Amino acid sequence: MISAGLTGSIATGKSEVAKLFSAAGIPVFDSDAEVHDLYAEKTTTNLLGKAFPEVIVDGKVDGQFLGQRVLGSPEDLKKLESLIHPLVRKRRKDFIAHWRKQNSPFVVLDIPLLFETGQDKEVDYVIVVSAKEDVQRKRAMARPGMTEKKLASILARQMPDVEKRGRADFIIENSDSLEHLQTQVDALSKRLGELAGTQTP
Repeated sequence: MISAGLTGSIATGKSEVAKLFSAAGIPVFDSDAEVHDLYAEKTTTNLLGKAFPEVIVDGKVDGQFLGQRVLGSPEDLKKLESLIHPLVRKRRKDFIAHWRKQNSPFVVLDIPLLFETGQDKEVDYVIVVSAKEDVQRKRAMARPGMTEKKLASILARQMPDVEKRGRADFIIENSDSLEHLQTQVDALSKRLGELAGTQTP
């Protein structure tokens, strides 16, 4: 079984691509969804409560408040990542083991900061979802609560799109229609299946 890391800068449409893979019956590990799921667990609440007590509201992690809390503080962000990333990695490891037992030819691992965290070295292939800069900015600014300052802060944490493209095994262009996106995902699914079939046991 091979693994394909899926990544892309904010508002390039990575989540939409992940949905299309999933709709095609391909196992997709959604890192962001796993983080939200972890926030709902009591053990995580206790863990984060010790580091960021003010983000626990009514006994639960307020994800939005937590995001605002760490966004402007590299030190706090690093602290949060040191607590959460190992938990997500454990879940991803279990996910891969499960689908390997199911004899799945390949899995897609949706990891937003794939390059930034060095996890590109842990997958067989890297898929980068990319969009034209003006399209990306328009999509990002249309998100609830987004401001120029917040967008700049998010982009500062992410590797530039041009660099991601240069390090990708496969690039999905997402500046046009959903139909065009679907065509690319279908073609890539077929290609990954072929690559998995050529693997030596």
